[in-house]
Amino acid sequence: MARVTTTASRALSGARRRMGLVVRSRVAGDDADARHHQIWHSDGARWNVPEDTICRVNGDASMFAGGLTALLLQSLHPLAMAGVADHSDYRGDPWGRLQRTSQFIATTTFGTIADASDLIRTINAVHRKVVGTDYRGRPYDARDPHLLRWVHVAEIWSFLECHRLYGRERLSATERDEYVRQASRTGLMLGARNVPLSVRELDAALEEYRPELEVSPAAMDARHFLLDGPPMAWADRPAYSLLREGAGAALPDWAREMLDLPDGPFGSHGLGRTLGRSGVSTLRWVLDAIE
Repeated sequence: MARVTTTASRALSGARRRMGLVVRSRVAGDDADARHHQIWHSDGARWNVPEDTICRVNGDASMFAGGLTALLLQSLHPLAMAGVADHSDYRGDPWGRLQRTSQFIATTTFGTIADASDLIRTINAVHRKVVGTDYRGRPYDARDPHLLRWVHVAEIWSFLECHRLYGRERLSATERDEYVRQASRTGLMLGARNVPLSVRELDAALEEYRPELEVSPAAMDARHFLLDGPPMAWADRPAYSLLREGAGAALPDWAREMLDLPDGPFGSHGLGRTLGRSGVSTLRWVLDAIE
């Protein structure tokens, strides 16, 4: 009996590790091992140490839900969303966009200062070409500090809220403020101005943008793409469905209403957050096997 138990345990551990590697390859790409080594093991000074709050939050599995929440919230600014719709291939290459985003967050959080600074300079150069008009004819420019501040505010608010709901550990009020302050560096380097330095300032900034937000056709297109029919294999859909519910449940009530998210069984805050917690916990379990 002991031998059977040991064999079953080894089989489970092997399956868990294989699932973890699959998840990592989805998020980091086929060259995940090389990227992992470059980010975490390259020689050089870093902005953050592992004990910093930003490392604990951005390294947690709750970021899987947080990334979706951020995309949904960011889509509500019509000018920011127009830039994404016109200049991003998120529909044609959703995994590629996810991988580029995860690489940016990982590099600026855990990588060397040199690598992080190079990546930010590259993004700033790309932003010079992201100009146009939205569906109402209003001009947008990805270098606009006001739009960059919105993207930063929506992102940091979403990451922190999903960590509060689904994170491995609870953060104190001081740690939450520390996260906002530590995250401000990247926002400033990308060109945002007057970025929040505390949770109070973060909440105030989110509220400040509300008069500018609207449900543009591009926002609803992104909402349906992310929540109703993401292009992925059937094997990936159960875990994604849990994260999707958790991401939607983390949004502010007014954002859920704007995006027409249902209040039925799968749209209610309570059940949605329970499903999100299950999805994040499952991903954390498989990813812990490859740490």
